[in-house]
Amino acid sequence: MRKVSDILKRKGNQVTSVNPGTTVMEALRIMSEQNIGSVVVMENDSFLGIMTERDYSRKVILMNRHSSDTPVGEIMTKEFPSIKQSDTVETCMQLLSEKHIRYLPVIENGKLAGIISINDVVTETISNQQETISHLQTYIQS
Repeated sequence: MRKVSDILKRKGNQVTSVNPGTTVMEALRIMSEQNIGSVVVMENDSFLGIMTERDYSRKVILMNRHSSDTPVGEIMTKEFPSIKQSDTVETCMQLLSEKHIRYLPVIENGKLAGIISINDVVTETISNQQETISHLQTYIQS
């Protein structure tokens, strides 16, 4: 059974982070430059939350706020179920689906170990299915 640690081995545990005082405009600039949909909000090595494109559209644009003077700390999503590297991919899929979220922080010993996205979970699931098919084909042919 695949685990969160398998995903982090494949993709790495690098995250792009900003501090809570960073303006939304600067965070969006960083996201655009790196072609990513979110940034992690950290302060003194502590995970505070994640600012996503969804947060921007719902908490800045729709609320008629300005990106240049709104700090990410005011619009970031803070409530996430945290997961550990030992959790299964199936557990992640269930949490993402039940909570209607796209990202899960991986927390080990109180520290952020990485971020798992819905895309990471889907990619890992497809990879696992392809391996199973390959093993079955080898078994049938032998």
